[in-house]
Amino acid sequence: MGTHLGKILEQVIRMERIGISELSRKLKVSRRTIYNWFEQDNLNIQIILEVGEVIGHDFTSSLPESIIKSNGHFFNNNEEHSESNIEADNNSVFFWMNKYVRLLEKYNELLSIMSKNSMSHP
Repeated sequence: MGTHLGKILEQVIRMERIGISELSRKLKVSRRTIYNWFEQDNLNIQIILEVGEVIGHDFTSSLPESIIKSNGHFFNNNEEHSESNIEADNNSVFFWMNKYVRLLEKYNELLSIMSKNSMSHP
């Protein structure tokens, strides 16, 4: 059986005694999202690292060596990352979600325009 990353994340969060509500506000995600993360076997390493940054925890001591080796590009050369690279890493988790939301907003706007046009032309 493999390593359950969600359970590791949950254990660390509980150990650090940070409330789920506070963490969700800091990460700008819902509480439900955090609870869903706890259930995932193969949680995205970027999420784990972002949580670690928010709560001030270095996950290299909590994760198995195999996970750290297979995701070495996230753990190595931390001092070489500029602030903009760190910001890009943190925001990449939300990239597709934001893109999807913008697409839905444009779609709804087009539907609204089409609806108005069809009402003005009987």
